[in-house]
Amino acid sequence: MSADRWISGFLDAMAAERGAAANTLAAYERDLVHVEGWLADQGQDFASASQQDVESYLVDCDVQGLSRATRARRLSALKQLYRFAFEEGFREDNPAVQVSGPGRDKRLPKTLSTEVVDRLLEAASAHGRGKQERQRNTCLMQVLYATGMRVSELVSLPVSAARGDPRMLLVRGKGGKERMVPLSPPARMALAEWLSVRDEQQALAEEKGKPASAFLFPSRGKSGHLTRHAFYMLIKEFAVEAGVSPEKVTPHTLRHAFATHLLANGADLRAIQTLLGHADVATTEIYTHVLEERLKELVLEHHPLAQDASDG
Repeated sequence: MSADRWISGFLDAMAAERGAAANTLAAYERDLVHVEGWLADQGQDFASASQQDVESYLVDCDVQGLSRATRARRLSALKQLYRFAFEEGFREDNPAVQVSGPGRDKRLPKTLSTEVVDRLLEAASAHGRGKQERQRNTCLMQVLYATGMRVSELVSLPVSAARGDPRMLLVRGKGGKERMVPLSPPARMALAEWLSVRDEQQALAEEKGKPASAFLFPSRGKSGHLTRHAFYMLIKEFAVEAGVSPEKVTPHTLRHAFATHLLANGADLRAIQTLLGHADVATTEIYTHVLEERLKELVLEHHPLAQDASDG
């Protein structure tokens, strides 16, 4: 069986059995195609590669200067491919099963203070070529910060989820898993105002013979909704207008801020796990470390004894 058939069979299985998202499948494919190319240069393929070949590949990735996270991700893709191959009978062994990964860099996620978030929300409400764009931008940011959604979940929200002045939004996350997230009063208000404007826009479009959009944030692009990239660029513009370094602001830092601010105000870690859509609470536990680091900073910045020590 060719390497292409191995990869396509594996991706089909991931999509069918685990409900893997398109972005996840694309990442697996990129990583496995890279491994396939490296093996071919060594005169090997997935069917013939040994444990030593897998280890040599990782060493070569290290020599190329690839990050620990990238190397760990590629090994994970290989391990899953070979597990699939073993189960399907393509191989009688798994050459990657005993290979230890480099681990991931234990960097804490970047987050934002409540004061910075407030400035970003204010900047979003004033940003746009007209009232309609400003209301859309306000809604995007208010809903993102109120729910901690992933940016892909936010931009692809169906308009049906926003009908009826909802207190909760139904979100479809990774692997098609659904969860309910509550909306804050400012987010509900922004949502209602944008929905009114959006419906007016759609009514005019339909009068011109254009089909109605199923999305809360419609777009003329191929996807039919605002893209992740477009929102990523928007949030950088909000940062500039708010006087915040654009390097510090991404849709994901708003997600981190949502979780960290909840934890700082006494929310239960399991509740935050549910709201974020994390499969494992261990993923959510990193926010306890973020909070600990922030508390240390506050002490060092504001405690008189800490200041005396630094002055001395």
